[in-house]
Amino acid sequence: MSTDSTAFAPPPPNFSSGMTPGRLPGVDGRSWAARRYRELVATMGDDLGGELTTAKCAVVCRAAALVTWCEQAEAEFANTGELDIAKFTTATNALRRLLADIGLERQARDLTPSLAEYVRQKYGNGQGAAG
Repeated sequence: MSTDSTAFAPPPPNFSSGMTPGRLPGVDGRSWAARRYRELVATMGDDLGGELTTAKCAVVCRAAALVTWCEQAEAEFANTGELDIAKFTTATNALRRLLADIGLERQARDLTPSLAEYVRQKYGNGQGAAG
């Protein structure tokens, strides 16, 4: 019996499936949806700081697919007035959860007016009665 260890050796370090984020096997890539998907994967990746872990990359790809699907559903609604609300709600809820998983955070907006804005709101543009 041979003890040739090369039969069970791991693949070489440069072995790859050829998959890159934003590119799907068997997809032409020139359609609106494919271009939008690639754009979203790239921009979401940039929003997260670039070099993503494999897990974060997988979540970004799923989120980009859901955004693209939702945008297509919204366009169909705008054109026809028809929307499968159950599918749309399911997709948007799943999207929200995915985005939360990769770091989407609610940001509170400061609604406190500046002193100048407050004075303008309270006293107008300074064109009141003299006196």
